[in-house]
Amino acid sequence: MTIRPWRRTGNRTVHRDRWVHLRAEAWETGDGAVLDPWYMLDWADWVNVVALTPDSRLLLVRQFRPGAGAAVLELPGGMVEPGEGDPVAAARREFAEETGHDAPRFELVASLCNDPAHAGNRVHVVLAEGATPSGRQRLDHGEEIALEALPLATVLAGLGEGLIGNANHVGGLLLALRKAGRIGF
Repeated sequence: MTIRPWRRTGNRTVHRDRWVHLRAEAWETGDGAVLDPWYMLDWADWVNVVALTPDSRLLLVRQFRPGAGAAVLELPGGMVEPGEGDPVAAARREFAEETGHDAPRFELVASLCNDPAHAGNRVHVVLAEGATPSGRQRLDHGEEIALEALPLATVLAGLGEGLIGNANHVGGLLLALRKAGRIGF
């Protein structure tokens, strides 16, 4: 079966601020169906850092997330700032800010669509091996982040039980661990 491209027939801004641009679009599918409104969110690209210490611990951050209604365990990361361009540079910056750590090498593992149905931004997964303390956290206004260093085996065993509940983080973690030769699939 051939999937025919859709044609955008309308586009209007519903809301825009410094964080997000919400648009209501109209689309005509390949077979002529009209989908109106079709909501799209324009976000900045962001980075997720999979950071391993020399003793095979994974550095994770715990912070409150309103969508989950709880403090959750996540990969360190954040927005690629306007004009920053390089996701690896953004990863190094965000990692230092959130964890107070650095690593000798940061490597881009993958750049993935966050939500291809409703958003055009990318999630860049970056591997940092040999992470060690380099200073203190430099948190943004409103951030409260606790650093946790868990044995890799503990993290892998807990994935099925929701230890890390963000699907983007779980997928990126697995890709980076494969790249690092820590798991196979």
